Amino acid sequence: MSLFTRIVTFAVLLFIYALPQAMAESDSGPLAADTPMQTVGGNPFTAPAGWTVSVKGSATFLAAPEEGSQIVLVDVEADSAEKALEAAWSMYKEPAWPLIDTNEQADNGGWSKRKQFIYQTSPNEKRGVLAGAWWADGSWTVYIYDVANEVGGKYGAQINLMFGSLIPQGFERESFAGMEARKLGTAEVEELVAFVQRGLELTGVPGTSIGIIQDGKPVFSGGVGVRELGSAEKVDGDTLYMIASNTKGLATLLLAKLVDEGKVDWKDKVVDVYPGFRLGDAETTDQVLVEHLVCACTGLPRQDMEWILEFGAYSPGKSMDLLGTMQPTTGFGELFQYSNVMASAGGYVAARLVHPEHELGKAFDMAMQEKVFDPLGMSATTFDFDAATSVENFARAHSVDVNGDPAIAIMEVNRAVIPVRPAGAAWSNVNDMLKYIAMELAAGKLPDGEQYIGQAALQERAVPKVPTGETGYYGMGLMLETEYGIKVVHHGGDLIGYHSDMMWLPEHGVGAVVLTNGDPGWLIRSLFQRKLLEVLFDGDNEAEQQLASAAEQFKSSVSVTYDLLEVPASTEEAEKLAPRYGNGALGEIVVEHHDGVTVFDFGEWRSEVGSMTNPDGTVSFVTTAVGLAGLAFVVAEGEDKALVMRDAQHEYVFDAL
Repeated sequence: MSLFTRIVTFAVLLFIYALPQAMAESDSGPLAADTPMQTVGGNPFTAPAGWTVSVKGSATFLAAPEEGSQIVLVDVEADSAEKALEAAWSMYKEPAWPLIDTNEQADNGGWSKRKQFIYQTSPNEKRGVLAGAWWADGSWTVYIYDVANEVGGKYGAQINLMFGSLIPQGFERESFAGMEARKLGTAEVEELVAFVQRGLELTGVPGTSIGIIQDGKPVFSGGVGVRELGSAEKVDGDTLYMIASNTKGLATLLLAKLVDEGKVDWKDKVVDVYPGFRLGDAETTDQVLVEHLVCACTGLPRQDMEWILEFGAYSPGKSMDLLGTMQPTTGFGELFQYSNVMASAGGYVAARLVHPEHELGKAFDMAMQEKVFDPLGMSATTFDFDAATSVENFARAHSVDVNGDPAIAIMEVNRAVIPVRPAGAAWSNVNDMLKYIAMELAAGKLPDGEQYIGQAALQERAVPKVPTGETGYYGMGLMLETEYGIKVVHHGGDLIGYHSDMMWLPEHGVGAVVLTNGDPGWLIRSLFQRKLLEVLFDGDNEAEQQLASAAEQFKSSVSVTYDLLEVPASTEEAEKLAPRYGNGALGEIVVEHHDGVTVFDFGEWRSEVGSMTNPDGTVSFVTTAVGLAGLAFVVAEGEDKALVMRDAQHEYVFDAL
């Protein structure tokens, strides 16, 4: 797998009745509903609707709705994780892929001695293969993930349900239900800041700003680390970052404001509000309601490559046109599938209602300023990329280079989100985001007591629309997590070198925001939520162990990926490339050779590429640009010299020109 594919796979793979019932269900074919079951050894898990369950010996097989993808759970006694894995494979089939990486993982969910095993598949196989061995109560439970990329992309939420629900027999999850949150004083804040500091040391992320609010008052606003590598300038509560997909919560607030004003209803058909809207075909288009634009529940798959590789050709209007070429791959309300282009349409539909006289981008910017930023006092928040990067106190994006070392990331590609800016193009800082979170915690009231928005319209955004796993749900631009028996409303955001999170506990009056300026900042921003809960409710000390383990796993992943990559690219293979390639959706690639180095120029950005010989003998050229490493272009078989790139559910062929 490429680094890009492996990161996506890891993101997907983070997790009652007796066996006779499981067997009975499997005999009836695909499950009609999510069904509590047990492995042969008695470990509870939930099998997702539409999957088929069967048992052979000590192995439980979960087959996806599409043929050819399976997850196998095997209970086995063995002297080591490696021996347990060997026994598990013997009950499934002979592994056909080289093992390229092994990672030890932190204890979690009642399991200890956890190890993950990564196998190298060939791109043309279009699948991911990995395995893990978890220890509990004197025996191992091994999972084998042998799943087509399309299936993993489509059913990621169901796979999260499966793994998130898998616990040792008799284990009781930690719960904070019914507990009162601790008041956050100096010691508690210092513990949270120390966690972030430790995160920077473990991950190499240059800087992180954090803010915390409790009972309507800021408890902390500040930062750890620097705005740019090599600089002594510290990040703080006023430092600007791209907040990426946390923009979605702000954009759906605009929609909620219009609902509250009676200008639109969540249940209105989009074509009645925005007659030019199109999705797939006429029948599909007619089903789309306003709420569907922002609920990630229409079955529309993620499709970002058009605006990442060809963003110079896109505008807000053209991004709306792009939706007309897309078709859902699952039914409305069936499964969580995340679509940036669809979410951006929600913001643009709202913008057209507020300022129909303007182009969509300008209308959206104006509507957000008038309806959201100005009323909330978010004076620093902006969609103006050039203005944000011109101020002194902004955080520059970072990632890792081919050696795995922190480096300044390719920044121009973050402009790719501008045409779909309601989905992720806002710049903000901790102090502005705390004002937004304070309003959410106050159920729509501003600090002076004014009711900015009605509670019903505001909070409908956090009502579950579709599950994202065992205890998580997506609402409308917001997520709801109930893993520890309490409600946490949150959302994350990820762009090149920028990773952020906002979160609040509506029943406890606590909220926080985390903004980072480097990869893998997603580890810090996601595990900060766990650390905050540990501090508030005296929870088990797990967050830092998980952070350390995940950081090592990331470093190992980068190291292994680049060990497989020849940089500079093989001269012999590079000389076989055509000088130019073209794809109708993604534009052109110009291939350049300079002093033994091969560069792919995509027009909007360029990257040196390395070459990789895949297990099946095919050759891939892989981008190495800091922040956009891992995009793989496979040389097609035959004499036409075509290049093929893929995401989870799409394939793009670049023909030689």
